[in-house]
Amino acid sequence: MQKRSFIPESYQSKLNLYETQTAIGFIKNTFQEALSQYLNLKRVSAPLFVLQETGINDGLNGEEPVSFMVKNLNKKAEVVHSLAKWKRMALYRYDFHVGNGLYTDMNAIRKEEELDNLHSLYVDQWDWEKVIDKKDRTIDYLKDTVRSIVKAIHHTSILLKRKYPALEFIAPDDVFFIDSQALEDMFPNLTPKQRENEIVKQHPCIFIKRIGYPLLSGMPHDLRAPDYDDWLLNGDLLYYHKTLDMAVEISSMGIRVDHNSLVRQLTILNKLDDLKYPYHSMIKDEILPYTIGGGIGQSRLCLLLLEKAHIGEVQSSIWDQETIELCKDKAILI
Repeated sequence: MQKRSFIPESYQSKLNLYETQTAIGFIKNTFQEALSQYLNLKRVSAPLFVLQETGINDGLNGEEPVSFMVKNLNKKAEVVHSLAKWKRMALYRYDFHVGNGLYTDMNAIRKEEELDNLHSLYVDQWDWEKVIDKKDRTIDYLKDTVRSIVKAIHHTSILLKRKYPALEFIAPDDVFFIDSQALEDMFPNLTPKQRENEIVKQHPCIFIKRIGYPLLSGMPHDLRAPDYDDWLLNGDLLYYHKTLDMAVEISSMGIRVDHNSLVRQLTILNKLDDLKYPYHSMIKDEILPYTIGGGIGQSRLCLLLLEKAHIGEVQSSIWDQETIELCKDKAILI
């Protein structure tokens, strides 16, 4: 049976526990300031849970959210999986205009998540969303936005290394774009994750376009909910992580669905019944603004920039006993 987590034989953290905690705070403060400047974003507060009846929660890939009954309302609430749809609603309610956006700290519980080096039950990310013009619903606009995020990560890594000279990694200042179909054509006999691990060894910072749309093999590169990203105008940002010798996804993002792409994607997944929800109706009736947005993993970014071997080194969560013992044997405190 394949182990859930692994620690490279030669691994030793470059920072001790206390340096790591201080560095995590430095990364978060530095990056979110850079992100807000590059993309013109304002910080807002966000919910930990939403009412089930609104349809605002991210359905992910059919994963069941943590839920509870709100006694005074006699309605069911769900802990958010992400804020993909809530953010677009917030831009409408807060009257943001074209060229302006928001970002927030998103905390979530994904109870069905696998437990390994990169995944835990606890999800922390910067969720961001920006109002765009209809004419900006293009690949070129998406690519320009990706480049801005890459520059913000590069900027953060430079300042981090100045503060902690023991660190070796400096994030690339440019990104290689590749379509998910081109990646499948390049490595037809590999799984999507194996393809990612191969391509980042050639290009240490990549953006894989068109996530969710079926490829010629009949399957998408990865699953994506049908009601926030336009599958033809989205993608995943990945970096080569030398410590683990593998790709690490830092961000999933995209230009959001309009009426046509929403119906097309719901049809592909046989989910047209979702058009009954208020959020979906507001897209159909062109009430919600056109937007671009995504999520950027906070713990993932810290794992990458601090050259850590396990996400448990940069966040608190629950782990299986096998992982606890594995890390203990390697003198890693999670």
